[in-house]
Amino acid sequence: MRAHDSATSATAIAVDGGGPSRPGAEQAGTGTAAGGGPSGAARSARRTGTLQAALGVTAFSLTFPATAWGLEGFGPWSLVTVRSVLAALIAGSCLLALRIPLPDRRHWAGLAVVAAGVVLGFPLLTTLALETSTTAHAAVVVGLLPLTTAVFSALRTGARPSRSFWVAAVAGAAAVLVFTVQQSGGALTSADLYLFGALLVCAAGYTEGGRLARSMPGWQVVGWALILCLPLAVPGALIALAYEPVHLTAHSVAGVLWVAAGSQFVGLVVWYRGMAAIGIPKASQLQLAQPLLTLVWSVFLLGETVTAAAPLTAVAVLVCIAVTQWAAVERSKHRHRS
Repeated sequence: MRAHDSATSATAIAVDGGGPSRPGAEQAGTGTAAGGGPSGAARSARRTGTLQAALGVTAFSLTFPATAWGLEGFGPWSLVTVRSVLAALIAGSCLLALRIPLPDRRHWAGLAVVAAGVVLGFPLLTTLALETSTTAHAAVVVGLLPLTTAVFSALRTGARPSRSFWVAAVAGAAAVLVFTVQQSGGALTSADLYLFGALLVCAAGYTEGGRLARSMPGWQVVGWALILCLPLAVPGALIALAYEPVHLTAHSVAGVLWVAAGSQFVGLVVWYRGMAAIGIPKASQLQLAQPLLTLVWSVFLLGETVTAAAPLTAVAVLVCIAVTQWAAVERSKHRHRS
């Protein structure tokens, strides 16, 4: 959450094979020794980058369980708005401390799309879904996010993915739809509709964020999007806290702090640093494990019972995503050869 939502990373699967999130990003781990092999420093940089990307994926995989904890003491609107305010304060402090200049005026429209989709839309819709849905169920459905983002990216950039790409995308969507209908007793529930809506708004935000990340570091894209939401998040938090009862518990406090600091900011920082070191294609391979990790957390942290259909569907989606990645890379290689 992908800024994955914060459930997933804020990166998209590129339909043309992917490139660095910003100019020169992949060069961090590509040094070679005199004999043509990778130097010790380059290998160390790649190992560090892989570790950072893995930590980012782990942080994102905890988002849904942390949200479920937060809902033990906060209402859905309070949780989302307080989370956004806290994350914006952290991001603003970092931007101010590093003296990051304001983005160009031409970037603000794109930042608004990121803010609407990733900062507000996805957290709100998934939080509303988790009021009645298990985290395991939500993790499987939202595991479709990379494919949804790839489709949005193709539409946004005008790219023409291969037939294999589209077959895998449709197969992944069909697997999730069958799972959802089967788990919901033959009909979609309101939670399912919230989750599918979250897929759409987050995919739009991720696609626009990926485009902006070519001009500025990805964490700054998320940071400025968070700042952009403050005029809505602050009054929203005040109103929500006045109308929704708050019962502070260890779980609810830990949950809101994690989704604000861990998922929506720190996780994104280590994710983007890792992605800069090893590149988007390799980092995306690590992100394939995110839904399965969330299933593990749902069992150990929340005590949920996971049916066999959940991990099987998650693996099926993982395979479909891997096929889209392979199809994108092969198409990119063919384009470069021609």
